[in-house]
This record gives sequence, structure tokens and C-alpha cells, in this order.
Amino acid sequence: MGYYPSPLLRLIEQLSKLPGIGKKTATRLALHIFYMPHKQASALASSILEVKEKIVFCSSCFGLADTDPCNLCTSPERDHTLLCVVERPDDLVAIENSGAYNGLYHVLRGALSPLDGIGPDDLRINELLARVRQGKIKEVILATNTNVEGEATASYLAQLLQDYPVHVSRIASGIPMGGDVKYTDNVTLKHSIEKRHEFKS
Repeated sequence: MGYYPSPLLRLIEQLSKLPGIGKKTATRLALHIFYMPHKQASALASSILEVKEKIVFCSSCFGLADTDPCNLCTSPERDHTLLCVVERPDDLVAIENSGAYNGLYHVLRGALSPLDGIGPDDLRINELLARVRQGKIKEVILATNTNVEGEATASYLAQLLQDYPVHVSRIASGIPMGGDVKYTDNVTLKHSIEKRHEFKS
């Protein structure tokens, strides 16, 4: 790669540090940026700096925001008696994009993982309990991932929330829409059977 000018090599190096971006992809992106009109490249650089300078974690839900508290937490159109607990901000976005939920959120900023040294004190669990103590929340929906860490986190939170007058629910898990039973892994199939519900036509 020594035949590329130094500024281009530095850009390739920085881009290759992004997750999922290898040297070849970083080189292709760097060359694309070089061939961009100056105005477009400047807008890209400005948007990167703007994200670093203006995006914060909401002090209430711990989601990403450009105001604090965020627009979701302050919206009078949301159901403030419902609280959906997710692991990360992108989980919040995924649920929001589904259009199936209109309550508030709480982002844990991770999941319990003793092997990785992540315990209860590393997550926003105390803040979750503080919100529940305020008495406005009637139901807490545990929407952590359905992997080992997510299930362990949901179980731990359910135990903690037993001491509070709130209904605790867990998102359904099982065979995805359009999926074939014969191609479904054993763990997912087990969950599907265990979490079956009454069929209403």
C-alpha cells in the first residue's frame, strides 16, 4: 500500500478500524471519498463531528438523543405507564420502527455476562429500579435479546422487580414469520413450544 499518498493511507487506516471493515473495503471507501465532490466530502466530515459533539445519552432512558431528556421521554403522546427494557439503543430503534409499541424505554447499555466481567453494577439497573419506584410505571416489558446473556439479564430483572407493584412481561420468542419448523434450531423450537399461546381465529 506504500504507493498511496500518506493522507490516503491515514484515511484507510482510520476506516479499517471501524467494525466489519477490512483493509480492502477501507481502501475502496477511502478512494470513493477522494473522488467525491469537495462539498459532499465536507458534509460527511461535518456530520461525523456533529455526531460526536451533539449526540448524548438521555439521562432518563439512556437512549441516544440530541436533547436531554429525549423526545420519546418527554412526549405526551407516549404511554408513560409502560416501560420497555432493551440492551442497546439500536434495540430501541428496532422496536420503535416496528410501530407496535408506544410506551417509554429503558436502555441497560448491555447485558449480564460474568465471563466478560459485566455484572449488575455495569448496567443501568439501579436507574431502572429508581424509575419503577416513582410509581408511574404499571408494566415493565423485558425486551432483552434471547441469547444466553439476554435471558440471564431478563431473569435477574424479573426477580428484582418482584418487590414492586408492576406487571413484568417478556417479549415472545420463537419461530419467525415465514420460517420453516424443520429448519428452526432446537433452542428456538423449545422456546416456541414452551411459550405457546391460545390460538384465536
